[in-house]
Amino acid sequence: MRLLVVDDEERQRELLTEYLNDKGHKTRAAENGEVALNMIKNEGAEAAFVDMRMPGMDGLAFIKRSLELYPDLAIVVMTAYGTVESAVEAMKAGAFDYLLKPVDLDHIELILSKIVETHRLIAENRYLKRKLEEVEIPEGIIGESKAIKNVLADVHRIAQSDATILIRGESGTGKELVANAIHNASPRAKGPFLAVNCASLPETLLESELFGYEKGAFTGAVSRRLGRFELAGKGTIFLDEIGDITPAIQVKLLRVLESKKIQRLGSGKDIPVDIRILTATNRDLESKMQNSEFREDLFYRLNVIPLTIPPLRERRDDILPLTEHFIKKYSVKNNKNIKGITAEAKDLLLNHSWPGNVRELENLIERAIVLVPGDVIDLKDLDPFIAQRPASPAPGFDNLNLEHIEKQAIIEALKRTAGSLTKASEILGIHRNSIRLKINKYGIKH
Repeated sequence: MRLLVVDDEERQRELLTEYLNDKGHKTRAAENGEVALNMIKNEGAEAAFVDMRMPGMDGLAFIKRSLELYPDLAIVVMTAYGTVESAVEAMKAGAFDYLLKPVDLDHIELILSKIVETHRLIAENRYLKRKLEEVEIPEGIIGESKAIKNVLADVHRIAQSDATILIRGESGTGKELVANAIHNASPRAKGPFLAVNCASLPETLLESELFGYEKGAFTGAVSRRLGRFELAGKGTIFLDEIGDITPAIQVKLLRVLESKKIQRLGSGKDIPVDIRILTATNRDLESKMQNSEFREDLFYRLNVIPLTIPPLRERRDDILPLTEHFIKKYSVKNNKNIKGITAEAKDLLLNHSWPGNVRELENLIERAIVLVPGDVIDLKDLDPFIAQRPASPAPGFDNLNLEHIEKQAIIEALKRTAGSLTKASEILGIHRNSIRLKINKYGIKH
């Protein structure tokens, strides 16, 4: 370290400087505060040992002035007067520590080790802050709100870990985009990122999709097939809608998390896998655990690092930037030259409750671009449901029973889409087969 000894007593300066140089430090000496400040300006220093009583600029004045100019300088004050008051005054002014004269050399070693550790932490924090500032906003994640910036800060903090992450949020908030951003910012970025929607496949298909199978494992298995856990080797697998997996799949997933091994269907051989597992859900897993529908031990394995994506209604500062992004995206896709959106249409978007979140906004803008006759989107060009209804929760949501809410959401989506399962699935963000199963479950007339 570069050290500075500031003392008006020549003998004291020489003894301490010699001792510190012998310990491997680059140490210089100054007879007063003014000279010391000039040395720091020209040659720098990480720490200074400063006498409290000196002619001209005394130790206290030096502390205040030097820390104004060099806030990272660690100042150790030295005093022969040994009063608690002088030490307290120095520490209040920003001194790192203090020594009583005659100086205890063993105490100096202890203080120096603390200074080294402090500077290491300062350098590390600056590096991490710089890296965060250098990271670009991941592709597809658009926003200016404090809420989404907090999410992105969390993404960059947790990306370097290999811990399992449970991403929570309503349907359509962009959980897969966030999972992809975590992967791209992680040491596994060169490996594959494979996403599986657990709600879109029945149990048997999901099991073979995840774990693979051997030839002859079941009728139609004419050759070996590798599952997603193997294919994602050295990379990341993202299990979306994890709250919908069956108890049998839960048991097998728990085994993968605990052992980092899988077994293909039709084989009893363990296969090691080197992957990071990210999961997501819009379900209330705590309620499912209480109802014995989701294993507690699996939940705690998945929820090592929780990350919540706020709904669009809680980050309204992102609505117009997202709108602009989607206008550009779908103008190119549909070979149209849409210049913008009217003030009335913007107000409508800003005041809508967005039950379908970002996905609903994206679908709305794409439809408007396809149908708009001119080059500006107006109020009349937006979805009629959006244009005719004030911002309010969907009907029937006074009852906060989850199944009741889910049933009402499906009924509402079918109404909006004239009974189209495909379009309703887009609004709700689930597979059309899942809607069909839930229609039968709830006895919805369709």
